[in-house]
Formats: sequence, structure tokens, C-alpha cells
Amino acid sequence: MSWSRRVATVAGAVCVAGLGLTGSASAHERAIPPHVFAPYVETYLPDSPAALAKQSGAKYLTLAFLQTATPGSCTLTWNGDASAPVSWSVYGDDITAIRRTGGDVIPSFGGYGADTTNTEIADSCTDVKAIAAAYEKVITTYGVTRLDFDVEADSLNNTAAIDRRNKAITLVQDWARRHGRTVQFVYTLPTFTTGLSDPGVALLRNAEQNHAKISVVNIMTFDYYDNQPHEMAQDTVKAATGLVGQLKAIHPNASLKQLWSRVGITEMVGIDDFGPAETFTTDDAAQVEHWATQQGIAELSFWALQRDNGGCVGTGGSNTCSGVAQQPWQFTRALTPFTSRA
Repeated sequence: MSWSRRVATVAGAVCVAGLGLTGSASAHERAIPPHVFAPYVETYLPDSPAALAKQSGAKYLTLAFLQTATPGSCTLTWNGDASAPVSWSVYGDDITAIRRTGGDVIPSFGGYGADTTNTEIADSCTDVKAIAAAYEKVITTYGVTRLDFDVEADSLNNTAAIDRRNKAITLVQDWARRHGRTVQFVYTLPTFTTGLSDPGVALLRNAEQNHAKISVVNIMTFDYYDNQPHEMAQDTVKAATGLVGQLKAIHPNASLKQLWSRVGITEMVGIDDFGPAETFTTDDAAQVEHWATQQGIAELSFWALQRDNGGCVGTGGSNTCSGVAQQPWQFTRALTPFTSRA
């Protein structure tokens, strides 16, 4: 199972003071920083997120993915594995260790595998209240303050599921407000070098119609599959600029500074699924980090932390290595300053 083809992220936030968390995560009341580097961790690989955070130096991690075990279900599991439910016994110790270092985690829902097998929960479950309850269970179980939704492939064209998801987000926002919690919502969406596709824009417009507050749109700036030459860092800037124009059309009263503060970027380090023509280098990472800091965007990420090594030079789309010559954790080191400097 690989990350997914053509990914992008949107984050939405309801910021409410005083979390009042209960259960195993009760001591955690820290919101995600407004400018954060949070690489994805492939939770379907046998790695400890806390160990990866310690080894790499990444304080904030995006854990991918949550989905249902079977189509038609309204129950979330990690990676579609019924033996890995939403429970403190699954990743709780890792989350505790990560928080002890001053970091945190962002659970991610969906992904290419779920989005093409009808196991993304809003695709799978037709009960909006049940979807909202599933999101709330993730929040209360792990004490998290941000949820990421990777919507692509078939899920991006499932208009009924998009409407259900956005309605569920609104229900969770209302629940969070009543309970004095901070909850942020992120959409991760595919992008062209010119910005979102029409279905991506339609998803955001539906969120607006349903009063779902989406704070960050995190675009996946890779897997373009357009058979064109690419300078990946430059194309990241172009895609983000296109996104800001699309957000301006949806939110005409927002300032450019406000719109840029809602942008997220997810790269695929090294050679992406398309192949060598789409190679994101360590030099690209340094350029993107500098630009993102200057621009004041909300989030930087990449797919995926287990790929941040040079163990398979020349190989594209691997789950466990970047395909380019590099030092271990070189991409992480290049992007980590975004959190502290932004």
C-alpha cells in the first residue's frame, strides 16, 4: 500500500479554549502550532511512531490512515485492520512519548487505498451522525486537536460522501464548542501545478455550504502524471499560488495573508510514483522550507517518514526509501525548522 497518487491537504479549524479532555489523554491540551511541519507516517508498516520521531527529529507526525475494515461499516480502524481499533492500546504509548518531547500527532483518514475500496468512512457509512461520532471517538481517545482527511481518487468524485463528511464535520464543530474543545479539520487533496481540480474546488464549496470550517488546504504537490518536465520546488509554489486564487473565489472577503495562512503543502520526497521526471530533491526541500516560512503558510508535510533514506537509489514510489542519494533523515532535517521559525 502506497501513499496515494495526487494528494493535497486542506485544514479547517474550530479553536475553542480549554479542552477539558478526559481519559488516557486528559493531560494533553495543546493545539497544533499555526505553522507546523508534520510528515506522514505509514502506520501499516511495522514501525513505532515514537521511535521514528526520536530518530528523525520530527516532533509532529501525521498518522496514516484510519478507515473502515469493510465497505458499509461505520466503525473506524487503523489501516482497515479490525484488530487495530480506535483505542488507547493502539498508539497510545507512542503518542505519550511524542508529547513528552513537546510534539503531537495528527490522525489522517482515508488515503488512496481507502478511497478506492469504499472504506473511507464517509464513503462507507451513510449515517452522518455515526460518522461524526466516529470522529469524536478519535478526538476523545487520543486527545488530539487536528484531524486530516485525505480525499482523492474515487472519494473525490463521491458527491454524496463529500456532503456527508462535511455535515459530520459541522456536527463535530458544534460538539467541540459545547464541550470547550479545540478541534481543527484538514483536507488533503490532489492538485495540478495550477491548483485544485474542479472536484477539489467543489468539495471546498460544499464545506462552505454546510458551514464546515476548513482551516488548511494541504495540497499534494506530486504525482502530477502529466508527462511534462517538472522543477518540483517551483511547481509547488505555482500550485499553491493557484490554490490561493481558488480560495479567494470561495472566500472573497479574506485577505491574501489570511488565505496563505490556510495553505498546506505535502511533498513526496525523492522519486514519486510517476517516476524520475518528478523527483523532489533535498535542495528542493530547502527551497520549499524557505519559501513556506517567508509566505507564512500553515503546514508542511511529506510522504512519508519511512522513505527518508537513500536505500534504493533510482527506485520510484517505494514505501521505505526515497529513490535518491541522501543521508538518513535529510529531508526531515531540511523541513523541521519550519515549525520553530514560522
